[in-house]
Amino acid sequence: MRKNLGLTPQSVNVMGGFKVQGRKADDALRLLEDAHRLEEAGCFALVLEGIPAELAARVTELLTIPTIGIGAGPNCSGQVLVFHDVLGLIEGHRPKFVRSYADGFKVLQEALSRWVEDVRKGAFPASNESYRLPDGLRDAIASWTPSNRS
Repeated sequence: MRKNLGLTPQSVNVMGGFKVQGRKADDALRLLEDAHRLEEAGCFALVLEGIPAELAARVTELLTIPTIGIGAGPNCSGQVLVFHDVLGLIEGHRPKFVRSYADGFKVLQEALSRWVEDVRKGAFPASNESYRLPDGLRDAIASWTPSNRS
């Protein structure tokens, strides 16, 4: 079993929005306790999300199972980032921990605009993007009518 600790997107409304977790002493200590209990319960890994780097480092240091960070600093056993964030596919606010490696939103927007233009002017699909019937079958379907069904 893998478990998320810290910012859990499925609980974002209960937490009052997308906010860093574990910044208060009781919250940080609870997170350390939860991590320890989850390891004891048999988790094979923990995802630490949206927590201070120092807290994530301490969790990683105390556990024998791997920690995977997303917005938890550089000292986890591994890192994960949402595919859409890596490629910059979503415009607007990005969390502090997101680094986009491409402006995918702009690239997609340009590509889709060119596609729409090609469809509207009849340039897509072209004959090289269309399947063709074998020669003998073209004549058969050209002469077919509902009255000559066999």
